[in-house]
Amino acid sequence: MGPTGGAARPGRFFGVYLLYCLNPRHRGRVYVGFTVNPARRVQQHNGGRKKGGAWRTSGRGPWEMVLIVHGFPSAVAALRFEWAWQHPQASRRLAHVGPRLRGEAAFAFHLRVLAHMLRAPPWARLPLTLRWLRADFRQDLCPPPPPHVPLAFGPPPPRASAPRRRAADTESELEHDAETRCTLCACVLQDGEDPLCCPHPGCSLRAHVICLAEEFLQEEPGQLLPIEGQCPGCKNSLLWGDLIWLCRMGTEEEEEDSELEEEHWTDMLEI
Repeated sequence: MGPTGGAARPGRFFGVYLLYCLNPRHRGRVYVGFTVNPARRVQQHNGGRKKGGAWRTSGRGPWEMVLIVHGFPSAVAALRFEWAWQHPQASRRLAHVGPRLRGEAAFAFHLRVLAHMLRAPPWARLPLTLRWLRADFRQDLCPPPPPHVPLAFGPPPPRASAPRRRAADTESELEHDAETRCTLCACVLQDGEDPLCCPHPGCSLRAHVICLAEEFLQEEPGQLLPIEGQCPGCKNSLLWGDLIWLCRMGTEEEEEDSELEEEHWTDMLEI
């Protein structure tokens, strides 16, 4: 099995969080947002609009980030999750979730919506982690998250850096690129194709994304996105999300771009 919810993963961080207001005058208010940097984002909220916070949270602090859902494959996927969590009544994926009940606290309502979101497509098949940043706020979700969604506690682990390749290794790979073939279809892997590789030592699996997806989905022919499967090479169990993370490890430049995107989308969503 690949990395768990508590282990550092390579690649960029995309999370959707829930803030809880601790101000006695506004206690119980909540706010849903998107971030690539939880620690920085909560400081911005508590710093007000001048520090980059949202207008809905400005002047009403202190706010506490009590939980975050992370593991989204892209900023767009996380932003769509954020929008649906903010507007469950407008999401066709959540038509079965009833409106907020009379006397139901905002926090309880948002947890109820979250519980159904984690069980609804397309989110039910994403390699997400539900992380309680404040364990004293923890509540069991009903329905519970899917088995492949781990429950974690505390701040997210630091992002794992991609291992730097030696120049000799890179040259050797370039020399053999023309001979590198997909383990499953035997076709040559073309320039620009990022094959999925098994992370287990000694396993030589290198496969097209579509080839390995079809292999994993043999027992689920009606699905498009795998959750997990058995490596055709070493026969170890692999989580699909871990394979994607390992294949598409982000760079520092990409992270800076996503931070700018966060600020841009925050402004757009609050208009």
